[in-house]
Order: sequence, then C-alpha cells, then structure tokens
Amino acid sequence: MGSHPFKLILFDFDGTLVDSQANIHRCMAEAFEAQGLAPPALPEVRRIVGLSLELAIARLLVEEELHHVEALAAHYRQAFFSLRQRHDYHEELFPGALEALEALDRPEVCLGIATGKNLRGLRAALERHGLEKRFVTLQTPDHSPSKPHPGMVRRALAEIGCDPREAVLIGDTSYDIEMARNAGISSLGVAWGYHTPEELRAAGAGGLVEHFTALPGALAGLLEGAA
Repeated sequence: MGSHPFKLILFDFDGTLVDSQANIHRCMAEAFEAQGLAPPALPEVRRIVGLSLELAIARLLVEEELHHVEALAAHYRQAFFSLRQRHDYHEELFPGALEALEALDRPEVCLGIATGKNLRGLRAALERHGLEKRFVTLQTPDHSPSKPHPGMVRRALAEIGCDPREAVLIGDTSYDIEMARNAGISSLGVAWGYHTPEELRAAGAGGLVEHFTALPGALAGLLEGAA
C-alpha cells in the first residue's frame, strides 16, 4: 500500500461506504404518502442524500409545502427504524469497502465518519456491518450543522487533535467535497455514488477514485499532487 500523510481519514457513509439509496427512497416515499404528498422520484432523492434530514426534505418540497418538513422527518425516521427491524432488511457495503478500511486502519491513522445520518441510525448501521470499532470519531448533524458547513470536520479535527493538512475526506457528493474545502482539508471523490464525477471535480475534489482498490494509491497521490 502506498504511503500517505494523513492522520485522519474521514468517510461519508451513504453512497460512499454503503449503497442505501433504495432504502432511503422507500422511507422517503412512505413519509410523503403519509402526508398526502406525491412521493419524490429516486433521482430526486439521490440528489439530497448526505444533507441533514430536515434540509434534505426541504429541498424536495415546493415553498407552499415547507410546513410539512417536521412531520415528514418524523415519519421518515420512524419508517427507517421499522425497516431496520425487518428480517429482509438489506443494505450492502460497496465492493471493496471492507478491504479498504482494513488496509487503511493502522495505529498511526484515525478513521472517522462524517454523515447526514443521525447518530442512532449511523451506530445501528455500523453495528450491522461489524464496523462499530473501526471508526474513532463519528460526526453527524446531531451536534453540527449539515454539510457543506465545515462543522463536522472541525469537530473531528478537534477530537483527534489533528491539523487540517493531516486530514482528508472521502465522499460521493458535492456536499462532501464542499464541506472538506470549507474546512481546509483534502478530499477525494468516489465514482460509484450519488453525484456524478463531473460534479465532484467541479466541487473541488483533489482526485477521483473508480474503485476502493484504488483508494490507497489515490491518497498517496494527493501528497504527490501537493508537493
């Protein structure tokens, strides 16, 4: 594995580590239908994954529907909680994710998550995949503003005691890349997620990863690119 300079490697969750779009769309549609609203299409939902829930829902509504935000968010959370209890609940890690985490998880490196999920949902998902001990910092909208605000990254840096130059964020949406840029850290975009490679590059991604097997080399390449 190529060497890299990073003390803290932050990952987005939905769309970067796990393919959760079908479940997110299912619960969002259920919430909208419960409020008598037309459910959003999958491409619309893919656009807002990564934002905090209330902000994401607001992006799916027209102005005269914004008074539904709180009720929609509450119903969505309950729908997802119920879905996780089903025996047929399914949400796969993207191919190569586990192997990449194992390769990057070294004593001198801290792994973390920065996600639009709430903390309860994130912890449940990590436990389901046996990843609850893999990450030393978990950043969610429970304690910080939504992406692309830099708050989650800054909180992680403070927890680890890390300089921004020693941190990198890996994500699949322009919100991730913009958050990293706003916090003054490096970033890599992944090509398998919910925003296009062109959007990730336009947002300022330092590089683009086509598969998890390319991640260690891409991290080393960020160092070379900055030299």
